Amino acid sequence: MSSRRIAKVAEAVREIVSTVVLFELKDPRVKNVTVLRADVSPDLRNAKVYVSIMGDEKTQSLTLHGLNSARGFIQSKIADRLQTRYTPVLQFVSDPGVKLSVQASAIIRETLSEGAVEDAESDATAVVGSETGENEHTEEDEA
Repeated sequence: MSSRRIAKVAEAVREIVSTVVLFELKDPRVKNVTVLRADVSPDLRNAKVYVSIMGDEKTQSLTLHGLNSARGFIQSKIADRLQTRYTPVLQFVSDPGVKLSVQASAIIRETLSEGAVEDAESDATAVVGSETGENEHTEEDEA
């Protein structure tokens, strides 16, 4: 099978799952879910759906449990819309990429703010030093 067909099926699975989760799923446990991507096996029998779930660990595990409970319903919607011999068996996986990027940006933001504070402190020291005459260069210092 061509990898182009697999990529098209993976994109269709991602699109269908995100539409079903957003509009058709009535499970109260499943909320704040973003479907990031889907990986389909070469025989089109299995699919891993990577999701990002906003919230703490308890909310994430509860939402994953709700998604796994609704797996049959979602697979039936995929079967209705995809014209393939086999409907992929879904496996939902929490993707930590979004959480890691948020943590990385927080670290960068914190580092930049610390750098700005250090720059401000060094500027303040330079201003105070010039007022007291500590940083003035004389010809004796250069020789």
